[in-house]
Amino acid sequence: MEERLQKILAHAGYGSRRACEDYITSRRVRVNGEIASLGQKADTEKDKITLDGKEVVVPKRRIYIALNKPRGVISAVSSPDPRPTVRDLIPVEGRIYPVGRLDIESEGLILMTDDGELANKLTHPRYGHEKVYKVLVATHPDQKQLDAWRRGIVLEDGYRTAPTKVFVESSKGKGTWLKVIMKEGRKRQIRETGSLLGLPVAKIIRVEVSGLQLGTLKPKEWRYLTEDEVKILKGEGGATRPKPRPTMMRKRPAKTPGVGRKSPAKSSGAGRKPPTKSSGAERKSPSKNPDAGRKPPSKNPDAGRKPSSKSPGTRTHKSTPPKK
Repeated sequence: MEERLQKILAHAGYGSRRACEDYITSRRVRVNGEIASLGQKADTEKDKITLDGKEVVVPKRRIYIALNKPRGVISAVSSPDPRPTVRDLIPVEGRIYPVGRLDIESEGLILMTDDGELANKLTHPRYGHEKVYKVLVATHPDQKQLDAWRRGIVLEDGYRTAPTKVFVESSKGKGTWLKVIMKEGRKRQIRETGSLLGLPVAKIIRVEVSGLQLGTLKPKEWRYLTEDEVKILKGEGGATRPKPRPTMMRKRPAKTPGVGRKSPAKSSGAGRKPPTKSSGAERKSPSKNPDAGRKPPSKNPDAGRKPSSKSPGTRTHKSTPPKK
């Protein structure tokens, strides 16, 4: 595949792209014996590229792919039976394999690569890479069950799980969505933990691996990782880690001493009422309300009649057009 010379030189370790552009403009780079020009492209598999007479050796490009594994697919390169594998979902040449595994009933993020060093770094327990899962359990857990999961429990084979972060996300009918963050990953650990705690697991979706996020990928979809994402996984400096948008919390205004919370004008049945709206006649002053107890004047002939269908109390129907 053809690429610009400055990109090839930078990938080979000769400096930044800007520095490699200077090599080209200084007439120090040749392609197949001819002096190269800025903007020229070359194919590292077909063309011979030299810098100051020395051949440029370009390291093999690694493949890094994020896949959203659906249910019913095996996390392997091959299968002894007709069931599909994650490798079948990615029509890319080369020997790539999944980093970490999800059981056939689980779904979510899987990294596919040919980088054995990175694969070992992400899967070995001593590096402590976090993995984030959305877990749907078939009931509503109580505090005792959540605390036990967080502390760690002893599985049926005698292994004691490490402390785990568990958060309640939302309810779904009789079930509950949990967010589980863990640094280890034994086979079917989440399902067995839930079963032993009386929380049958109905669904598991892995949404993040060591900072690499599933994002908007739908089941069976995949994409190549960006350079920054690869650097984050490798723990290299200079990478910009994508951060989730923080939840904005509004600050309540400071309470002023001596000032109550409720406004008298909005109080319903509490506090003092305006004299004009009082239902008791004993509080009305004759001098301020000389017409109290008298019949309304002739200018208001409808006073005292039964309220019509358009009387106050139908405020929710203000947008309804009037009858013709």
